[in-house]
Amino acid sequence: MLPTRAQSAPLVCHLLIAVNCLVFLAGPSGVNPAYGTQPAARACAAQRYQQRWGAVPAELLSDRPLTSAQLAGLAPVLPDCPPQRTPGKLPAVSAVSALFVHGGWLHLLGNMLFLFVFGPAVEQRLGRSRFLVFYLAAGLLATYGYALTTHSGPQALRPLVGASGAIAGVLGGYLRLYPKARVTALVPVLLFLPLRFPAWLVLGLWFATQWWSADQAGPGVAYLAHVIGFTGGFLALWALGRRAGYPEPIRRPGATP
Repeated sequence: MLPTRAQSAPLVCHLLIAVNCLVFLAGPSGVNPAYGTQPAARACAAQRYQQRWGAVPAELLSDRPLTSAQLAGLAPVLPDCPPQRTPGKLPAVSAVSALFVHGGWLHLLGNMLFLFVFGPAVEQRLGRSRFLVFYLAAGLLATYGYALTTHSGPQALRPLVGASGAIAGVLGGYLRLYPKARVTALVPVLLFLPLRFPAWLVLGLWFATQWWSADQAGPGVAYLAHVIGFTGGFLALWALGRRAGYPEPIRRPGATP
C-alpha cells in the first residue's frame, strides 16, 4: 500500500517551487542583468531562451531541432529579432527543461500557487519519491500528448513552456485522493469573496473550463496540455490505487483513511 505521511513536510513541493522560481529569476524574463536592460533586448532574449529550452511539438515528434525553413514560418517577437536555430538541442531533454521555464511573472506565480495549495496533500499521500516521479511523468505526458495533437500547423513550431501540465496532473491526483475536501475559491460576487466548496466541484469546473477553452482559444495558452495532464494524473492514481490496494479517497488531507 502507498504510505500516508501525515507529519512529513512537503519537501519535494517546496523544492520544485524553489527551482522554478530560481530558473525564472536567472532567465531573461526574470532579473538577470546578463540579458540586457532594455525591454526589447530582453524580449528578444526570452524568445530565443524559450526556443532553446522549451518543448517544441515538431521537435519532439521528429527528435531533431527545427530547420531554418521551419523557423522562417514563425513570427518574430520583434522585427529585428528573428527566431534562431538551436544546434545541439535534444528535444527529449527539452520536454523536461520546459517544465521549469515560464513566460512571465503571472505565468510563474499562477502555477506555483496551484502547486503550493494542492501539491503538499498529494505528496503527503504518495510519499516524496513517488510524488516526484508522478509530477514529472504527468508533465511529460501532457507535453508529448500536446505535441501529438498539434503535429501540424503553426502551433507545432511554437515552444511549450511552463509547469502547467505537471501541475494539472497534481490537480487530477488531488481530485482522486480528496474529492470531498473543502477548497477555498474566490467567487466574484460584487467583490471576490472567499468561499469553500468541495474539491470535486472546484476542480471539476476547472477541468471543464480547460476543456472548453481548448476548442475556443487561439495561440498562447496550451489548454489541451492541461486537460491531458489532469486526466492522466487522475487515471494514474485511480489505476495505482486499484493495483496496490490503495484505500478509498478520504475527506481531507491529513486524515486517516
